[in-house]
Amino acid sequence: MNEKKTNQRLGRGLAALIGDVAPAEAPRVADRSGVKRLPVEFIVPNPNNPRRDFDAENLDELTESIREKGVMQPLLVRPGRQDPDRFELIAGERRWRASQRAGLHEVPVIIRDVDDREALELAIIENVQRADLNPLEEAQGYQQLVDQFSYSQNELAQVIGKSRSHVANTLRLMKLPEKVRDYVARGELTAGHARTLITADDPEALAKRIVDGGLSVREAEVLQQKMSAQKKTGESGRAAETKSADTLALEKTLSDTTGLKVSIDHKERGGKVEIKYRTLEQLDAICRLLQGS
Repeated sequence: MNEKKTNQRLGRGLAALIGDVAPAEAPRVADRSGVKRLPVEFIVPNPNNPRRDFDAENLDELTESIREKGVMQPLLVRPGRQDPDRFELIAGERRWRASQRAGLHEVPVIIRDVDDREALELAIIENVQRADLNPLEEAQGYQQLVDQFSYSQNELAQVIGKSRSHVANTLRLMKLPEKVRDYVARGELTAGHARTLITADDPEALAKRIVDGGLSVREAEVLQQKMSAQKKTGESGRAAETKSADTLALEKTLSDTTGLKVSIDHKERGGKVEIKYRTLEQLDAICRLLQGS
């Protein structure tokens, strides 16, 4: 993908979406005489909308607001591909749902004549920029752009206005176990929790303990560090258990002789001896022993 052309194209699309440029500056996004009104039944949802979860309580609040004040921001739609009397949502599905619940027969819309690719781009980017997606929905939206349109992480970061590290860490959520992703999708784990889980040795076990204990992000980070340290300690203990009695006896003899902790890692064809010291004086003593003085 040509980065310059991609950013210019998306910049024009988003600018036209929020009304920052004249239609002449965005020739691929045709405006049909500004805001129109359409019957709600003439509008169909966007199957590629990255937002999957519509919180019932928030939807109730929006419904009551629309019932009292109407729809304050027009929906963005495009002509239906199959039926010219139907219009597909690009952005504003929550407002469309709440309008139906409020009993509205018509809603304000802006009609844009865009192709499938631009409709998907606008749907994902508009939702991400509104910052009302849960972390998993955001990750799925990014992954869609990567899979379908070969976006790089740098391109995503520039277009969406996020850091590259944010994009990279968000995409890594897709590698978490399904059960952990479910916690995130249901809002039981926050984005901060999810970032801690990305680096965890056992993300599923850690996620369960976070949810069951109602842990904060900081508490989850501390627990993750403890679990990681315990795992390393256990691995060291298991390694010691595999050493032969002769090797362990030799370690003890050398430790007693030097007064320092000595570890021997013996393999079939060689190995290594590790002597740990804490002070320069101890290092000097080791050097003297090795030099035979």
